[in-house]
Amino acid sequence: MARLPFDPAPPGRPTAPEGFMQAAGLYQHGDLNSARRILKQILKKAPQHFDSLHLLGVIESRLGHHKDGEKLVRQAVRLNPQSADAQSNRGNILRELGEFEEALASYDRAVALKPDYANAHNGRAIALMELGRGEEALASYGRALELAPNNPGTVYNRALALARMGRNEEALAGYDRALAIAPDHLNVHIDRGNALTQLRRIDDALAAYEKVLVREPAFAPAHYNRGLALVRAGRFGEAITSFDRALAAEPEFAAALDARGNALMSLSRVAEALESFERASKADPRSAPIRNNRGHALMKLRRHAEALETFDRAIQLDPKFAGALNNRGNVLMALGRTDEALKSFDKAIAADPDALDTLANRAAAAMTVQRYDTAIADYEKVVAREPDYPYAPGNLLFSKLQNCDWSSFDELTAKVREGIRVGKRAALPFTAVAISSNPVEQLKAAQTWLADVRLPTGTPAIRKHEHHKIRLGYLSADFHDHPVSALMAELFERHDRSKFEVEAFAFGPDDGSAMRARLRKGFDAFHDVRMLDDAAVAKRIGELQIDIAIDLMGFTENCRPGILSQRAAPVQALYLGFPATTGSDFIDYIIADKNVLPETQQANFSERVAYLPDSFMIGDATRQIGAMPSRTDAGLPERGLVFCCFNNRYKITPPVFDIWMRLLKAVDGSVLWLSGGNPASMDNLLREAQARGVSPERLVFARRVEKLSDHLARHRLADLFLDTLPYNAHSTANDALWAGLPVLTCTGETFASRVAASLLRAAGLPGPVTNSLADYEALALKLARDPAALKAIKDKLAANRMATPLFDSDRFRKNIEAAYEQMWQRHLCGEKPAGFSVPA
Repeated sequence: MARLPFDPAPPGRPTAPEGFMQAAGLYQHGDLNSARRILKQILKKAPQHFDSLHLLGVIESRLGHHKDGEKLVRQAVRLNPQSADAQSNRGNILRELGEFEEALASYDRAVALKPDYANAHNGRAIALMELGRGEEALASYGRALELAPNNPGTVYNRALALARMGRNEEALAGYDRALAIAPDHLNVHIDRGNALTQLRRIDDALAAYEKVLVREPAFAPAHYNRGLALVRAGRFGEAITSFDRALAAEPEFAAALDARGNALMSLSRVAEALESFERASKADPRSAPIRNNRGHALMKLRRHAEALETFDRAIQLDPKFAGALNNRGNVLMALGRTDEALKSFDKAIAADPDALDTLANRAAAAMTVQRYDTAIADYEKVVAREPDYPYAPGNLLFSKLQNCDWSSFDELTAKVREGIRVGKRAALPFTAVAISSNPVEQLKAAQTWLADVRLPTGTPAIRKHEHHKIRLGYLSADFHDHPVSALMAELFERHDRSKFEVEAFAFGPDDGSAMRARLRKGFDAFHDVRMLDDAAVAKRIGELQIDIAIDLMGFTENCRPGILSQRAAPVQALYLGFPATTGSDFIDYIIADKNVLPETQQANFSERVAYLPDSFMIGDATRQIGAMPSRTDAGLPERGLVFCCFNNRYKITPPVFDIWMRLLKAVDGSVLWLSGGNPASMDNLLREAQARGVSPERLVFARRVEKLSDHLARHRLADLFLDTLPYNAHSTANDALWAGLPVLTCTGETFASRVAASLLRAAGLPGPVTNSLADYEALALKLARDPAALKAIKDKLAANRMATPLFDSDRFRKNIEAAYEQMWQRHLCGEKPAGFSVPA
């Protein structure tokens, strides 16, 4: 705050009360408390003395008693409204109180009374900046500098205003001008460094901070801002050292503790970050941003209940804190409370409509509850405002595929695939698997995502355990009622316990299902690690001396690759859940067969390939098939050929759907039987059928059934399963073949597009495998018109069902166990992972 200007009383002005000149002198020398005592004594005798009221008000404010100070100066202004000094100083005090509109009005009165009052123009500019009126503020600073060109405070304030407006080059020139006038002003050096940081001139910024630290080695603000510059440069370890030096000088420096925590988060040192945020919260318990950061760390540590409580506290401190509302939504999602999460995202967007992160998070939440219309609308807003927003183009495309909304399908698919090819964050790895027919693109998408998320790393474990059995650890979020578990349960039960110990690491929900109970019983040990963070799970796997960790997730929903990225086990393999490469250096092997992953494609996989001799996919031969329902019960017409596809919606693409519609038009009385889905997707499919000249009644949607046995039984009502491309039926094809329903597929170049062919060949049925969509359509039509040929395939499938490798559980078990033994033997011999084939 500007010091009160003081001039001797002019002729004709009443003489000041005794003691006032002494008080004014004490004020000028900085002895505020002594001056305050004298002024209070004066005002007891002369309560209407203008100069005493004015000076005491300024002193009270400088002592931090802003409300008392404003009241006193306001009284002084009433006594002498023509005093520009009093009007200006009242503006200063109102500014300290955050009452910027009233402060501006006081400054305006001051400059009206005294147009050449430079300090009032300067204060007016500061108030205008706080009101968001930047250009007017610069004009006011300009007027102040016309009146007092060499006032370093005004030059400095104008530079700060330019920096706040993002005009850092101009701000830098202003700081240089201020230093030319007052070279010893340490804060100017620091803010000059901050402008250089914003301009990404990090070395110059560090030099600016060093100029301060040479003179004041323990000056905490310089160390703090130096740390922020190093964070901007991605030099997080050095930044932490700077923050530590700031804290050595000022242990309760809340901003430095907070920034230190954020730097530790960037290094995935989450537990240490949390400790730093805890200290910051104690130092500044009213800071909502610090609480928000603490909650983020707790969420990373999977301490979700504590994180939610912390975000709630941040929102209590600042009810319109969009960042905390957004994070609250994220933690509610992690807790499975999606409806509450969506409400929290709604509030965050209301508080900050321009927050793209929140829009994207709300879209992702909407997808989990099949509100694809909401997801599409949000992703479209994100992409419209920032076309390359991370993964938004791919998520938009995937949402539209889930909704069977094919508007702009070709254009959007081309954009996403081109983005993947040039290394943009255009699509998540799983989306790339779903939409791309090119294994090179899928590898690129995985590598781009891994580089972006910066998973924690670890040194490959070299352990030669003393135990006699190989310890297998299966990792999944899907150890409940899920297709992966339905396929794998029998293998877990059948593993040869004379050679293997088999343990589960489950990080998904416990749905209380019969499958969950079966899995718990089928493993030697079942570890529910939902509440442990990745580092803790990796540590647990190491402590349990797991020899081979088998990831059943890859980059599918709810995956946790950060566990194996820390090298939890000496040998790490990928199996079943993700039909593509991870692009990582921490997965040693992928388990496949030569149908799904030809040797010519190995260059597009970061993993070494462990080839099984038959199909890579297991099938649970204990699955029960219920009583076949009637066509009427299933919603099918009594007569006519039934084409069937129970694949997920996102696998249905316009080129394949075009073929299906042509088949319906060519085969009288035929229908297409699809799995039920969200109402919008069914409406869209019916509309697309009608647009292709097919009556919507020709599409039948299967109702959801609770029991797998009932679902398998109704397959027998269909005549031919029509596969999709570029993402085949996987467990869906396995179910169809187990139920005796022939599958017609078309192979592509990717793993995901070759799975059905692998299953058919392992079932002794290479005939329904085609290599182009034209051949696929022709064969489908031929079989539809030739009941005898279709029956021959069905009969052969029935005969082969228990006589071919596909459903020979014991044969599969021996093959995959042979693969595990070879992986482990290479490790024991000190050899690097290498591809191999298990002999038939």
